[in-house]
Amino acid sequence: MKNMERELVCPVCKEMYKQPLALPCMHNVCHVCASEVLLQHGYLCCDPTSEPSSPAATPATRSPRLGRRGVPKPDRLDRLLKSGFGTYPGRKRGTVHPQTISFPCPACQRDIDLGERGLGSLFRNLTLERVVERYRQTINISAAIMCQFCKPPQLEATKGCTECKSSFCNECFKLYHPWGTQKAQHEPTPPTLTFRPKGLMCPEHKEEVTHYCKTCQRLVCQLCRVRRTHTSHKITPVLSAYQALREKLTKSLAYILSSQDTVQTQIAELEETVKHTEVNGSQAKEEVSQLIQGLCSMLEEKRASLLQAIEECQQERLASLHYQIQEHQAMLENSGMVGYAQEVLKETDHPCFVQAAKQLHNRILRATDSLQSFRPAATASFSHFQLDVSRELKLLTDLAFIKVPEAPVIDTQRTYAYDQIFLCWRLPQHSPPAWHYTVEYRKTDAKAKGLKLWQRREEVRGTSALVEYLDTDSVYVLRVKGCNKAGFGEYSEDIYLHTPPAPVLNFFLDNRWGFNRDRLAISKDQRAVRSVPGIPMLFAAERLMTSCHLSIDLVIGDVAITQGKSYWACCVDPSSYLVKVGVGLESKLQEWFQVPQDVVSPRYDPDSGHDSGAEDTTVDAPPPYAFLTIGMGKILLSHGSAFTSRDPNGCTVPLPPRIGICLDYEQGKELVANKQERKVTIGGFAKLD
Repeated sequence: MKNMERELVCPVCKEMYKQPLALPCMHNVCHVCASEVLLQHGYLCCDPTSEPSSPAATPATRSPRLGRRGVPKPDRLDRLLKSGFGTYPGRKRGTVHPQTISFPCPACQRDIDLGERGLGSLFRNLTLERVVERYRQTINISAAIMCQFCKPPQLEATKGCTECKSSFCNECFKLYHPWGTQKAQHEPTPPTLTFRPKGLMCPEHKEEVTHYCKTCQRLVCQLCRVRRTHTSHKITPVLSAYQALREKLTKSLAYILSSQDTVQTQIAELEETVKHTEVNGSQAKEEVSQLIQGLCSMLEEKRASLLQAIEECQQERLASLHYQIQEHQAMLENSGMVGYAQEVLKETDHPCFVQAAKQLHNRILRATDSLQSFRPAATASFSHFQLDVSRELKLLTDLAFIKVPEAPVIDTQRTYAYDQIFLCWRLPQHSPPAWHYTVEYRKTDAKAKGLKLWQRREEVRGTSALVEYLDTDSVYVLRVKGCNKAGFGEYSEDIYLHTPPAPVLNFFLDNRWGFNRDRLAISKDQRAVRSVPGIPMLFAAERLMTSCHLSIDLVIGDVAITQGKSYWACCVDPSSYLVKVGVGLESKLQEWFQVPQDVVSPRYDPDSGHDSGAEDTTVDAPPPYAFLTIGMGKILLSHGSAFTSRDPNGCTVPLPPRIGICLDYEQGKELVANKQERKVTIGGFAKLD
């Protein structure tokens, strides 16, 4: 018990609990502390101590904190009561109508709704009081309890009375419990300062609690049970609740006690984490200090270079202005140049005068021009040396620690599973950038007992990746996370992709026969075919609309299948008028190539053996062809198709972006052409692509 003192300390007064109240948030607080907290928040609370007639309510035995707080004056209490306060503890000042009391829990920092009764609706935690008392006795910190009725000097109390809620010495007990009176029937107890009732009482009806409401998770008495507030609630006897909670608590405690090695290991791990946190925090501080110091050094260097540029310009301008001043000073009357010119004019020797006057005349002309067109040699303004640091200030204001990338978003329109899984993603709009990504995937198997380990592709550059070497007819789950200097971000939502039911067959379109080149054109890579607009296409459309003839253009692959299962996929333009996709026997195709290309449509010829009802189904006799009819963004379904229930009319389904075809050659020599749907599941929702 010596190690559990922190469990017995009130979060408000930091002392051991005294008359603790159980809050709805599963925390405890002293009754006196709770009253003080409500008073600080503007609620009026009644005196949490015992009745005034009780000896325990004397000023000598009250809480020291209550003794320090001044008692409200009677006139002030009268004003408060007249302003609308009822008898419930915790009524808000200045309110007339009943209101709920909000108590800020000091442990969980949440506002707890106490209802209209405030603290009066809370149960007293008698179990916690008993634990506190046993703890005090164990560590021998309980001070001597003095008699509450002795005149000074007080004697040590030897008996207590639960009915009187007081402690007495032997003489005082006899004095206050005289023979022949009702008090003489009171049973003495050991002396204490916290007198508890014999059982837990309902705070509203003062009745002993006998049941437990599972709906409200609250103990109730017989009167509470019949009230409307507990109508249709699940109420059980308190004995049943006691047994159930005791069993749960025993099991949980046994598990904790049996996991002491695990607890010690986790504590050691946490302590190691604390050490790493201290070291890494110091390193982070040092790195930030160095970076900021580097910025300051660069700013200082930049400041010195800018000031030097201003200084050089200033000196250059001052030199020009000083030279100009000297030139103007030379034009003064008592200057040397003017006096020298006057002396030259006194020369009478013509050749000598000409020689001297020629040099002097040039100086006089320059001085005259300078005088007539005067302008300072340099401007005094330095406006072109102003700095615009608004952008730099914004950058410095936005300077903050980098954050990890947000969870990527899978692009379901571009992601698909074929012979490989092509996975595409993007970052949210305001996400920090990512340097690279990690793609994780694993195969899901409902029959397997445990989950398979994730396989990784690390340091993926860009926003797409190929996942190869996959099993056929399997479901794979994939996820992505980004990484930058701050570390790894959150994973994207899991995406589930179903691989093809058979090995993928790779082939090219044969461009040698089977179609009219005036109407169709095959791409250079022999992977696509398109219609050629023009007069031949118009004639073919006219024959289709005005007669029972079809212009048949057959485009075949360059590979023949002779065994096993094969799978391939194709895309059809939703604007196509009429396209058939499927498989056919090679012998029948050779016969087809030898007849004219404008033939009677099998759909209108009852003797052709090509009933449209045989398309996309399995029949007893293998048909020569199995085609899926597509047109105008729809797929035509036969009456025997499994997809008929999707459409109210049972005729068509929307055309998906990709159509998968699976051929099982050995299955009774039958030809099967099925529309393979690609399902992309993200976060538990399936999307048909």
